[in-house]
Amino acid sequence: MDKILEVKDLNISFHTYAGEVKAVRGISFDLNKGETLALVGESGCGKTVTAKAILRLLKTPPAEIKKGSQILFDGEDVVQMNKKRLLSYRGEDVAMIFQDPMTSLNPTMTVGKQIMESLQIHKKMSKKEAEQEAVKLLKLVNIPNAEERVKQYPHELSGGMRQRIMIAIALSCNPKVLIADEPTTALDVTIQAQIIDLLRELKEKFDTSIILVTHDLGVVANFADRIQVMYAGSIVETGTKEEIFYNSQHPYTWALLNSVPSIDKKSKEELYSLGGTPPDLILPLEGCPFTSRCEHAMEICKERKPVDTCLSDTHRVSCWLQHPDAPKVKRPVSFGGGRNE
Repeated sequence: MDKILEVKDLNISFHTYAGEVKAVRGISFDLNKGETLALVGESGCGKTVTAKAILRLLKTPPAEIKKGSQILFDGEDVVQMNKKRLLSYRGEDVAMIFQDPMTSLNPTMTVGKQIMESLQIHKKMSKKEAEQEAVKLLKLVNIPNAEERVKQYPHELSGGMRQRIMIAIALSCNPKVLIADEPTTALDVTIQAQIIDLLRELKEKFDTSIILVTHDLGVVANFADRIQVMYAGSIVETGTKEEIFYNSQHPYTWALLNSVPSIDKKSKEELYSLGGTPPDLILPLEGCPFTSRCEHAMEICKERKPVDTCLSDTHRVSCWLQHPDAPKVKRPVSFGGGRNE
């Protein structure tokens, strides 16, 4: 498959009064044309920082993309782009749906004007053309009474409709890559399903590549082609949807799968919770970052960072349990929702 985006040895730090926070630590991955890649992990693992770095949206300072980091879009390095090229790159090539539409949308502008703004900047449309296109885009994202909705302000719309407006803005210039950062956060389960279904429809219609950032493996179960599990700024496991759900090999991935509530759980049965806290990213991490929370941790896990083990052409895991001399750990048979498709 053709690669549209390649991230190579990405290192991102934040310079704070307490010291240098190494938020992303040498991650590498690629995105193929027409593919959906999910970045999964708990809060603070570096998912959103990675997503924003792809669009060069991190404020510098305090953020710093370290030397040697490469983000290649169709072979062009985003890190080296000048301001003029970045303006066209954001929107025309890659667009982003942000986590909270209420804070991302301008409360003083109608939603129609906010869609029109992107069309007038990138597509050089006249005001009348942009107005007509804004209505079309609202219809595309399944907003009823689009002609009336374009005149409304964000606070007049429901959370689900505001998220659809964000999708319409992101799609206005027909980007090749769409980054969706927790697009279903704070929405009820029914609306979550509708938003994911909408993204799937739009992906098929426009052949757009999607990077889906989420903490919930349940959201990606029927949507992602490949899943990348992040922990403490590193990628600990990556594979196809089937490999992650049915043959995952990293204890952290098992914990994430167990955290997905199962439909057949009994009402008084306790939900799974991963104990402990992620490591302080200001401190140097010599061994595996998951050691303090892993029930299978060994002495070597504290001393040396594990190397990537290739289990197939698409499945890689970074864990000492894959070493030939490591004890054989039986993978959990059933998860709290991991087997529900």
